[in-house]
Amino acid sequence: MMSCSVAAAHSSVGTCTWMRLHPQKRTPTTLALSSTHHKCSYKQQQLELVVTPPLLKRRDAIGLGLGLLHSFLQPQSSSAAESAPCELTVAPSGLAFCDKLVGTGPQAVKGQLIKAHYVGRLENGKVFDSSYNRGKPLTFRVGVGEVIKGWDEGILGGDGIPPMLQGGKRTLKLPPELGYGSRGAGSCVIPPDSILLFDVEFERDKGYYWDIQREMMNVVWDVKGKLNLFRRCNGGRGARQRPSLGPCT
Repeated sequence: MMSCSVAAAHSSVGTCTWMRLHPQKRTPTTLALSSTHHKCSYKQQQLELVVTPPLLKRRDAIGLGLGLLHSFLQPQSSSAAESAPCELTVAPSGLAFCDKLVGTGPQAVKGQLIKAHYVGRLENGKVFDSSYNRGKPLTFRVGVGEVIKGWDEGILGGDGIPPMLQGGKRTLKLPPELGYGSRGAGSCVIPPDSILLFDVEFERDKGYYWDIQREMMNVVWDVKGKLNLFRRCNGGRGARQRPSLGPCT
């Protein structure tokens, strides 16, 4: 690179010399994370930071750009639609609800054993519990007082609230009287008189469909067994023997 020096007090043109400029060394910027301590005994949450390499190969950068373009051109998925905010409807009891995804299965009946995934949050957005983090849904009998009132009412329906259907996802906003009231819960995790928000997913009863499939298989085996019995009684070759069928009559 050429560098020119010009005398400020003279009108003559200065002399130019060639100089090699060294590239500036760049140092990475670090961010210091500080933790705050609360008076309440909240569960400690760990935050994982994923650091990506600062430099990308040209081929990788082009592929990343095409991938982003493809994602923008694709229609929104159902998960994106579920994450979109929805307007809450307030029932006479004070419970507010919003269906993010209406299920296609049957509705629950009082006393039925059901499974539900959920995320519980305070009104300020603080998550105090999540069945997804445990990897196991909550199993309970709905409508018989095994859970808080807001859950029974929000799932079974009634008082202006439609019942949830299996496979559905619903947001519930519970006033204190339908939650844990003035006593709170969890040693200050849920303070007294707290308004609670739950994202509830009514799990499909997979056992029901498995029972149907098992019954169909039993019918198939019964038909095969009777067919083998018919062949065996009529001198057929290659008939499978099933001891439980008994002698030919």
